[in-house]
Amino acid sequence: MIFNNIIKYLNNFIMLGILLSSTVAIAQTPVQPQVQPSADADKAGAEKSRDGLDASKPVEKPSASGWRGFVQAEAARAYRDPDHWSKARLRLDLNRQGQFSENVKWKIGGRFDYDAAYDRSNFYPPDVRKDQRYGFALRENYLDIGAGDWDVRLGRQHVIWGEMVGLFFADVVSAKDMREFLLPEFDQLRTPQWAARASYYKNDTNFELLWIPVPTIDRIGKPGADFYPYPLPVLANYLGEVKPARKLDNSNYGMRLSHLKNGWDVSGFLYHSIDAAPTFYRVSAPLAPLAFQARHDKINQFGGTLAKDLGSTVLKGEVVYTGGRKFNDTRFIQPDGLVKQNTLDYAVGLDFTFEGDTRVNLQAFQRVFFDHDPGIIPDKRESGASIFVSSKLGHNLDAQALLVHSLNRRDWMLRPRVTWGFEKNWRLAVGADVFSGSQTGLFGRYNNNDRVYTEVRYSF
Repeated sequence: MIFNNIIKYLNNFIMLGILLSSTVAIAQTPVQPQVQPSADADKAGAEKSRDGLDASKPVEKPSASGWRGFVQAEAARAYRDPDHWSKARLRLDLNRQGQFSENVKWKIGGRFDYDAAYDRSNFYPPDVRKDQRYGFALRENYLDIGAGDWDVRLGRQHVIWGEMVGLFFADVVSAKDMREFLLPEFDQLRTPQWAARASYYKNDTNFELLWIPVPTIDRIGKPGADFYPYPLPVLANYLGEVKPARKLDNSNYGMRLSHLKNGWDVSGFLYHSIDAAPTFYRVSAPLAPLAFQARHDKINQFGGTLAKDLGSTVLKGEVVYTGGRKFNDTRFIQPDGLVKQNTLDYAVGLDFTFEGDTRVNLQAFQRVFFDHDPGIIPDKRESGASIFVSSKLGHNLDAQALLVHSLNRRDWMLRPRVTWGFEKNWRLAVGADVFSGSQTGLFGRYNNNDRVYTEVRYSF
């Protein structure tokens, strides 16, 4: 029944996308490449750029006007009972780059959203509609200063330390807009940080220092939204989020060292931060109705990444130790409903490339809890696996699917998608996001939020 509904709504969305695309003029610039579930999935083995600190990103050539970006119309229909429109968004993303001199360069950017699904419908609570109806966000706005073997970037910027597909492990610096969970493309999901970053390059070694005086935290939305990350039980009262005070004592800082030798790209890092992800404190009295409040604690993390090009196969790995993070306790013996747990997260992946532009990525990952407290929901070892497949179906037609599966609670997320570059600098996409499993699982908690969607993008 579920898959019949998916097919039914996909047919409707394909027709909607074709009608939308037929109303716009034909442009003349090349089609922008389709971003995979992880925007940095092919970063392994990339050389570090002296001109820009994120060498994994393609070099942007300015358009005739100097402005680059895209306009995108998105629509999503949640088909579980009660079915409803969960997105009807128009997004404008603009950026521009230039230079004051050979050694001083700049970039500015911003994004505007308007979502009619939260304006024309009373399905969601008022706070959710107000939060997601429209928004403006600064994207990357920085200065790049080159001085010999040093590069310094000052301003609002992305800091990408991870390399895995579909999930975040070593990418500990990035704040995220989690109002659609992990479903947006990663270059859109990540939120830039106001930071000062200095990188030293010598031969095949890169040393990086990072200071974030005013941390940016994850945007989680409001209670009642489709992907609000509540802990159990769901019928509790959720108070307003407590955001970190803007003071130097709450600064984030870290360092990272990477080296390329004999084809092995290896890095290690240390990072102290206000946790971008919230912790839900129980703030109700023992006999009162349950109430929780999202807060952000200080944590310490250290870990590393590795990548090795094996010809048609790329090996990737990441490991992160986190100290100081708290987890919800299902017992009532803790005054705030939390217990501190130190964890180790690691992931290993293999990326295969076949003839016909077919790519297969396999990943295995696990979180280990040290001194595991029996009152928390996760087991001492939480394991999972994922598979991502992409291939060309024809001229300008690409298909991909991502399946991420927990091996403890057997909850999973499936994301099929087809993209058609129907004209130069235009693309049409249709897809589905399907969740299943226990309410205690990372994906199963969104079991009632299955949806189908379509996107039409014009890039310039």
